[in-house]
Amino acid sequence: MAIIEQDVINLHQNDDYPPVLDITEGASLRLQGMMKERNLEGYALRVFVSGGGCSGLQYGMTFDNEERMGDTIWNAYGLQVMVDPISARYLTGATISYQQDNMLAGAFKIDNPNAVSSCGCGHSFRSKEQQGADEGYDDYNSGGGCGCSH
Repeated sequence: MAIIEQDVINLHQNDDYPPVLDITEGASLRLQGMMKERNLEGYALRVFVSGGGCSGLQYGMTFDNEERMGDTIWNAYGLQVMVDPISARYLTGATISYQQDNMLAGAFKIDNPNAVSSCGCGHSFRSKEQQGADEGYDDYNSGGGCGCSH
């Protein structure tokens, strides 16, 4: 147990490990702008995965100023990013981008190679680890339709 805890702690800001996920420059600039608008100096972007959503897991992003044990922390175009070790399992290799639809609307998009299916809303997904875990999982819940109201 002590070895595992030591390995998790060593992941924190270790240059030997690449960032858990990529954030495009546009997404980083938009997030930094949002933090500035809200006077959140000294905060970082926390990206996480939690249970729920139409497909079993859902993405989350929040501004956070508290580092937790085991967090992997790095900078992406001047934006400090934090990911907890459990979420890192599902987010490794993912990319967060920002797509400006028009002058009034835009959205963050997560492209995740660990997702075998995604909900129509793009906020939830089913991971490779979940695939085949339960035989009764129907096509509706595996990414076809979306009952979300995101």
